[in-house]
Amino acid sequence: MYSLEDFDKAKTKILKYIIYKRRTEQEIRKKFQNEFNEEMFEDIIDYLKEAKYIDDEEYIEKIVNNFRILKNLSNIELKFKLISKGLEKNLIEDYFYENREELEEYEIKSAINIIMKKSRDLEKEEIKMYLLKKGYRQSSINSAFEDI
Repeated sequence: MYSLEDFDKAKTKILKYIIYKRRTEQEIRKKFQNEFNEEMFEDIIDYLKEAKYIDDEEYIEKIVNNFRILKNLSNIELKFKLISKGLEKNLIEDYFYENREELEEYEIKSAINIIMKKSRDLEKEEIKMYLLKKGYRQSSINSAFEDI
């Protein structure tokens, strides 16, 4: 068992880590795995989930929106970035399924941006190969070239 004081100290320490930068449950578990009593740590995780400080579904949405604003990525690259954060694959797949239309549009726009940048230095076929290597779907590449 543990004291309420110990619980509050540990919870505050974890909250500071979360508030500094949004984190996934897996990132929190990795960072603090051997630092606290296991039972207390699980209780803190449960508390933080109930209070919505840890919400992996919301995290996926926010990080995808940030990437969409800041980067040109294929949907496969987006998925790998989410997986690297320790998010469950089924949560990622659900998000991508539910938002497939807007993610397809994003992938085409990203491909267009890359084509515009690369067209100064590379031939069309070289750009296509580059995009394929980055994980862009053939249909997105074709749509991007048609839209230019």
